[in-house]
Amino acid sequence: MALAHTLGFPRIGRNRELKQALEAYWQGRLDEAGLRALGRSLRAAHWRTQRDAGIELLPVGDFAWYDQVLAHSLLVGAIPRRFRPADGKVTLDTLFAMARGTGTRALGMTKWFDTNYHYLVPEFSADQQFRLSWEQLFEEVAEARQLGYRVKPVLLGPLTYLWLGKARGDAFDRLELLERLLPVYGEILGRLAALGVEWVQIDEPILVLDLPQAWKSAFEQAYHLLQQAPLKKLLATYFGALDDNLGLAANLPVDGLHIDLVRAPQQLAGVLDRLPPYKVLSLGVVNGRNVWRCDLEQALQPLRMAAERFAERLWVAPSCSLLHSPLDLAQEDGLDAELKGWLAFAVQKCREVALLARAVEEPGAPEVRVALAESRSAQETRRQSPRIHKPAVQARLQGLAASDWQRPTAFSERIGQQHAQLELPAFPTTTIGSFPQTADIRQARQAFRRGELDEAGYRAAMQAQIRRAVEVQERLGLDVLVHGEAERNDMVEYFAEQLDGYAFTRFGWVQSYGSRCVKPALIVGDIQRPRPMTVEWIRYAQGLTGKPMKGMLTGPVTMLMWSFPREDLPREQQALQLALAIRDEVQDLEAAGIRIVQVDEAAFREGLPLRQAERGHYLDWAVRAFRLCSAGVRDETQIHTHMCYSEFNDLIEAIAALDADVLSIEASRSQMELLEAFEAFAYPGEIGPGIYDIHSPRVPDREEMLALLHQAAERIPPERLWVNPDCGLKTRGWAETEAALANMVAAAQALRASRAQADEGGA
Repeated sequence: MALAHTLGFPRIGRNRELKQALEAYWQGRLDEAGLRALGRSLRAAHWRTQRDAGIELLPVGDFAWYDQVLAHSLLVGAIPRRFRPADGKVTLDTLFAMARGTGTRALGMTKWFDTNYHYLVPEFSADQQFRLSWEQLFEEVAEARQLGYRVKPVLLGPLTYLWLGKARGDAFDRLELLERLLPVYGEILGRLAALGVEWVQIDEPILVLDLPQAWKSAFEQAYHLLQQAPLKKLLATYFGALDDNLGLAANLPVDGLHIDLVRAPQQLAGVLDRLPPYKVLSLGVVNGRNVWRCDLEQALQPLRMAAERFAERLWVAPSCSLLHSPLDLAQEDGLDAELKGWLAFAVQKCREVALLARAVEEPGAPEVRVALAESRSAQETRRQSPRIHKPAVQARLQGLAASDWQRPTAFSERIGQQHAQLELPAFPTTTIGSFPQTADIRQARQAFRRGELDEAGYRAAMQAQIRRAVEVQERLGLDVLVHGEAERNDMVEYFAEQLDGYAFTRFGWVQSYGSRCVKPALIVGDIQRPRPMTVEWIRYAQGLTGKPMKGMLTGPVTMLMWSFPREDLPREQQALQLALAIRDEVQDLEAAGIRIVQVDEAAFREGLPLRQAERGHYLDWAVRAFRLCSAGVRDETQIHTHMCYSEFNDLIEAIAALDADVLSIEASRSQMELLEAFEAFAYPGEIGPGIYDIHSPRVPDREEMLALLHQAAERIPPERLWVNPDCGLKTRGWAETEAALANMVAAAQALRASRAQADEGGA
């Protein structure tokens, strides 16, 4: 019989219990024993939930206190020197120091492939040594087995782990570390076998990338050594097709292969031809990254094809870990019955996997027939629903002209007009947009939603928070101000709530990193803007100051990537619909007298296809979407955008093609390394590299920020350099925010003074 399994499960908890416990621990309100007890309770609940849904082989090792890549770094002893405890004992506080930067600079953080999940980037040195240093995986295997579950430990593969890391210090090839790393993997596999484990899942998602030949050869070397371990290995790939790596993956000395048929259904035929029939074939046919109900009849087709050859060695799974899905649709009590019938969260996806596994073996079973009929009805109802299609939106897109995508004047000409109007000093200071979301703000928002605070009272409460943000910025001496976004719950959800075509959940939380969770909105139908969304708030804030106030908007690509998109319409069309809605808002802000508008595209790189051959089409429509929303303004209106946690080398030309006047980016954790791309390309616009990490509670001093500014000024012409934090400040407290911004402004002033002195000396 086909076996139902999962590659991973959400770990944050039904009511975000892990988030609350982590934050309580960091604040000293919960001790380590309490935190660990909460972790055990969550793991037990999640294993039980999956088993009750029909999952036969349960993942262990998918739980992490902050991030699974960080946990793996501790497992193999890849702990940078600055975090190593004096007594050599690795603890939870070691892990959190590496993640949050308490006491020193944190590890870098970036996106997990093309998802909105962030992982902590491993740091490797030329003299790197590895050793087994963290017992969590083995403890959790013992936990699960004691509860009577059949388990499959999840382990990040050695090649993917090295690929995800960065070399620090003297330049060297990370592949040189493989020979030192593999013995630790051997030890891990041996320990798991001693615990009674039969199967281990080894994740190697880099097999869906364009790999250099040296890395391909390294796979063969690594897995021939690891085949000596006395347990069975399932090699897991996801997020794309194996393509040119198919032969490599199929012939590695492992016992099974998992492939993603949601993102790459076309790869099945090649896998059926190349994978030896004595191996297990795991097919990911349920989408682990979206919330729409699986079309069971469609998913059954590849399973039946595979069953003809693999018979007793066919496994059924989600496409990837369910980490990227909300937990349980049953919690949602605010959705209408029609919409709820179109959805499936992690628990429901487990049931779909189990049902499909049974349908392969027992297609005529009553339960299978009923489920297939319900799935068929849900798909047809969704296709026919009038809430999906809006002819006016389609007509507007079809009526666009070439001028709608183009600023009237080139950047080199319009920037002078902007400088003359704004009259900013050298190295102008600003922030990315948000200020602390305090308990008072959250309580007022909740009271308003419960009807305990009327609209006038809520508006007055938010205006008081805006006044505070403006007063703080003026007192600190920032040059371009923001209103602080007190009225906004989330940079996507706030706008989605005001656009036709979206729907929302109450409990659809997904982990982004650590204790940070997001609740993506659902794109259900065609999108349009019924009325202005931000104008009155920004106009109010501008009335409080004579300094320029930035209008703050979220860009179309980010709105798309950080929502659960439709599956019945290409992403390109959804992005262009969003761009038209945002274009209207940009023009309304300009008409209200706002001279700077920031359109954030934090997720611009996130949408980039993993394969080079597929990137041109994405970059073409992503750039067009941004230009559509921003190009309808006058020359003297300055357009900013922001991108965070991205490697820019492979899309720098596309970023330039956005034609934004000012770009701000995350750069502090990389110590300005990201600016090398902008230096090599001679980026034409102005740039604000972040000079302090807002994801850490640590407040860097003026000298540290000034040192980063000097590094930036060596790569960017000083007349085009802005000064700002890495990202928005909503997750920080006011005390640390004010202290950090004061140091940032002081660093900018010091740089101005030193440059002025140098200019006078040169004269």
